[in-house]
Amino acid sequence: MMRNLLIAAGCLLFALQVQAADAVGKWRTIDDDTGQAKSIVEIYQRGGKYYGRVVDLLMKPDDTVCEECEGALKGKKIVGMNIITNMVKKGDTYEGGQILDPNNGKTYDCKFWVEGNDLKVRGYLGFFYRTQTWHRVN
Repeated sequence: MMRNLLIAAGCLLFALQVQAADAVGKWRTIDDDTGQAKSIVEIYQRGGKYYGRVVDLLMKPDDTVCEECEGALKGKKIVGMNIITNMVKKGDTYEGGQILDPNNGKTYDCKFWVEGNDLKVRGYLGFFYRTQTWHRVN
């Protein structure tokens, strides 16, 4: 009986650790210039790929539109917009997709990974990159 209880507890702890390392969920983004919380982005999986959509703007009204975006996204509300697209999980890293910066309308190659309770999000433009730390929202 005690052995079964220990095995069950061990399986539960393992499952919780695996879930904690998964990027799926809500993340608080931080403004690079001010250090203030900027938005909440929800990472979700669909069709074997991962996406991130803005679910809340914390520094601007939720009806703010993407003036700098091009094409179909120009003038669309940022809340509800997928800013991370087509990511594929490879080991502990998610890569192969893109991230949109609604402030300037530019799209960058993207990679992200979980470190503790944080998500490290890296946008690339050629050899240049910028990494942000997003914090998990419970």
